[in-house]
Amino acid sequence: MSYALVTGAAKGIGKGIARELARQGFNLLLIDKDGAALAATKEELESTSGSIVYTLPLDLSVAGSLETITSWTSIWHNELQVVINNAGYGLNGSFEQLSLEEQLNMIDVNIKAQVSLSHAYIPVLKKHRQSFLLNVGSTTCFQSVPYLNVYAASKAFVVSFTRGLRFELKASSVSVSVLIPGSTDTDFVNRARMSDEVKKTAERFNMSPDLVGKIAVRGLFKGKVEIIPGRSNKLHAFFPRFFPKSFVEKIGGKIYKPAVQQVNSLDPAPVNLAVK
Repeated sequence: MSYALVTGAAKGIGKGIARELARQGFNLLLIDKDGAALAATKEELESTSGSIVYTLPLDLSVAGSLETITSWTSIWHNELQVVINNAGYGLNGSFEQLSLEEQLNMIDVNIKAQVSLSHAYIPVLKKHRQSFLLNVGSTTCFQSVPYLNVYAASKAFVVSFTRGLRFELKASSVSVSVLIPGSTDTDFVNRARMSDEVKKTAERFNMSPDLVGKIAVRGLFKGKVEIIPGRSNKLHAFFPRFFPKSFVEKIGGKIYKPAVQQVNSLDPAPVNLAVK
């Protein structure tokens, strides 16, 4: 039985992807900072599928996390066929008033962890006649988004990085894809500290994490470059290119501008890697 590694797997899209991979017969290696939720996901997936599930509670932003992960997975490298870089989170607020520590931590999770894990596992994936690497972006990648600034920029990086990596590996056995989800029914808006008004707007367009997970896995195994689940998200990807950037930024700024600006905190909130 082949194995799949999924980060940010305790909740949300990561859990939806893990559930679909289990349905398709993969054993699972799941990572998330939320140990309690991760244990619950393990119990659920093992009881509803024939898959074996191993878990590692870990914050991907901490020093040494890459070495911890690669050491933990080393005994399964001959069977590891799928790697899903899903872990990530956002912060809603002005760049100036959000704490620098939190924003740099977000870059560590959204960018550095994906790059590090991709670099570490490409040689492992190349051992197989066919293998798959999926990085997870966001529809915010298609434009600058004021008050969701660093998050959107990090997801633009993810898409650019993944497409370039796919080209470099096109002659190899590794198929590289990027999932670009929009509003999904996860804890993302709460972790990002978005206003109630933004939450209500998001709810109108929310997709279920399980549906996003199914679309993601199906697109990954079909070898798609960009996997954009849902018609409204496809439109979100398509239309901004036809409008001036300043116009699109004005709309984004109006949507995401906090009613009350966040105050810098010396003690940033705990990072939840399970949301998207």
